Amino acid sequence: MVAPTARRRVARVPATVVDGDAVRRRRERVVGEEPLEIRVAGPDGTVLATTATMRTPGHDFELAAGLLHAEGVLAGPEDLAEIRYCTDVEEQHYNVVTVHLRGAPRRDLAVRTLMSTASCGVCGAASLDALCERVPVVGGGLRVDGGVLSGLPDALRAAQPLFDETGGIHAAGLFSPGGDVLAVREDVGRHNALDKVLGARLLAGGLPAGDAVAVLSGRVSYELVQKTAAAGVPVLVAVSAPSSLAVATAERLGVTLAAFVRDGRFTLYAHPGRVVGAA
Repeated sequence: MVAPTARRRVARVPATVVDGDAVRRRRERVVGEEPLEIRVAGPDGTVLATTATMRTPGHDFELAAGLLHAEGVLAGPEDLAEIRYCTDVEEQHYNVVTVHLRGAPRRDLAVRTLMSTASCGVCGAASLDALCERVPVVGGGLRVDGGVLSGLPDALRAAQPLFDETGGIHAAGLFSPGGDVLAVREDVGRHNALDKVLGARLLAGGLPAGDAVAVLSGRVSYELVQKTAAAGVPVLVAVSAPSSLAVATAERLGVTLAAFVRDGRFTLYAHPGRVVGAA
């Protein structure tokens, strides 16, 4: 299920550059941002639910699979019949995908979730308690050295070709405990980047990912911890700050949360025992 990239990931736009007294017109590269509509269909082809998100085109099938897994709609690739673009939408061709399930959704699509709010945050879940009833606590014996952990944001940044080209895009990556890159995806949305990288792992049959560390290029919010825990990833690393609900969710779901990871320093907010040297 490899999605072709038919929409532009990078666009060239006219701009005016002012440098002191010098003013010049030129075309600048900016990251692409377009809507993606995700439809969920049953075995008979009937559309059961839809959601939409703004994203950078590319890896759209992974994005759809990752989002649906985080929401409990599907458990693994065995639940998928196929994912394909909808060719009946001419103007928005490659901006609408349908995820065809082999059977009934694993979760009632009538329940208010991120599927109904396009990953807008806590408003998409009834409560943290309800989330903890659905997502099992992450366990496992993974350990990561503090020195390796502190270098992961730089390793993520080195694997961002779209950032090099545009200077304005988020990234999420999966790394081994030793710091090796397993997968990196870029997107204008933080949650989309994580959905893409976890969706790639799901489509490869690699969830739960108890052998991996997730790394984010920005801040950590509730839904990002949710997605990490749903994928069974035991350690989440971020360059910037967490929210209070992100910390509470990580604590409840067993995720080691490291934030402000930069310049050789980091702050551990939940389950520090997995980080060697942090005791």
